[in-house]
Amino acid sequence: MSFTIEPTAPSSYWPSAPDVLAGRDLEAGGTWMGVTRNGKIAALTNVRDPNNINKNAVSRGELVANWLMQNTDFQDDGIENERDDYLSQIRRNRHQYNGYNLVYGDVNQLCVYNNVNDTTHAITKGVYGLSNADLVTPWPKVTQGVSALNKYVAQTNSIDDNALFDILAQENKAEDNALPDTGIGYEWEKALSSIFIQTPQYGTRTSTLLLVDKHHCVHYKERRFSSKGIPEETLTFSFDLQML
Repeated sequence: MSFTIEPTAPSSYWPSAPDVLAGRDLEAGGTWMGVTRNGKIAALTNVRDPNNINKNAVSRGELVANWLMQNTDFQDDGIENERDDYLSQIRRNRHQYNGYNLVYGDVNQLCVYNNVNDTTHAITKGVYGLSNADLVTPWPKVTQGVSALNKYVAQTNSIDDNALFDILAQENKAEDNALPDTGIGYEWEKALSSIFIQTPQYGTRTSTLLLVDKHHCVHYKERRFSSKGIPEETLTFSFDLQML
């Protein structure tokens, strides 16, 4: 199994869309996660299915970028209508893309769309985990991350960013009998079964925190890693939400 690492730019405010804060795919122009100054949020994971890869598919990163760059007036019901309209659009075009999960919405309401199953799940109050299957698939690293986050928030009255980064940095692998079978072989299933991935060919390059406090202030942190999994820099952004 081989991987292609696309060149990316660190998170920043986009010159072409200054209200958007996100990283950027330097080839296709999309992104994997971002937030806007008026509280729109989107993030994407690929669905792991090596037997159903269309090399001519449209870049999935545009799904995140398109949602973030649409303008919405949060003072009316525009965001709800826009979510519905966007869902209709991506459902119509779902076969143009390889498998994905798209988390999208705003700071008050998120949902997840999976184009492989053509399913949508609302994200209500609680703790969720999403990897390279659908939202309801309990991969070991997903259940591990959800359990760790639940335990942490139950024990503290304030959020320490480093504690959250520590959860994202866990490297323990799943037991063999718990490994998913996605068609990539035992060695890769094992290597990719940890929350933080580090192999000579492929690994975690960024970990990102997006927090919104009770004062409607957004705190966004991106920690970037070298090809050897060593932290290189942590980018920090904070801003008050507009139009809430």
